[in-house]
Amino acid sequence: MADVLQSTAASLAADTLLRTAGGRSVLLRTPSPGTPGDATEQLGLITPSFQDVELSPVVLRKAQAATAAGKAPRWELLVSASAVHAVVGTFAFNSASVIFATAFGVLVDDTLMEIEAATSSSAFGSPYVYRLVLRAPLTSAT
Repeated sequence: MADVLQSTAASLAADTLLRTAGGRSVLLRTPSPGTPGDATEQLGLITPSFQDVELSPVVLRKAQAATAAGKAPRWELLVSASAVHAVVGTFAFNSASVIFATAFGVLVDDTLMEIEAATSSSAFGSPYVYRLVLRAPLTSAT
């Protein structure tokens, strides 16, 4: 019982820190469930559809001080574990790692960034924050 209370306290503390450190919202772009029985699907001509799921609170910061010429800048996104767990439960994903692996990216201020890596920090066996390494598109890297 004490571990559950301590992990909940760690999650609440992380949420508070993310909000006070300039917490904002981003959209996680995930595939939408298909509609079975469509005639084009039977021919293998499925038009992909997406759904954007809000993640909040998050903090976005540059992952590298300087980038090499011709390389896209990297960003680090710290995401509240409570927000991720709500998405995992709502959309019936098996785990947070599955949702980050299947996501097409993170939409930040109308820029879709690719997820390069996803890790979590845990306290008492439960994650309290997720760290996503994002890569901005090369065309917007100026």
